[in-house]
Amino acid sequence: MPAKSKTAKKTTARKKSTRKYSPSAGKEVETEMRAMKQGKLKSGRSGKKVTSRKQAIAIGLSKARKAGKKVPRKKS
Repeated sequence: MPAKSKTAKKTTARKKSTRKYSPSAGKEVETEMRAMKQGKLKSGRSGKKVTSRKQAIAIGLSKARKAGKKVPRKKS
């Protein structure tokens, strides 16, 4: 018969997490990613074709912010 350990596992109270991004903001990013992959996504000022994955995500989040969806503030 195995011996029981004397130290019991302590349960730590976890903070209930909330969403950082709304599901609709995620859809906005998905749409922009799809446009980038099809070669239809253009950069704002220069109008050049976007090829960077990070840039496509940034454009999607920016559009979501302008639409008033739940997205964290930009880091300055």
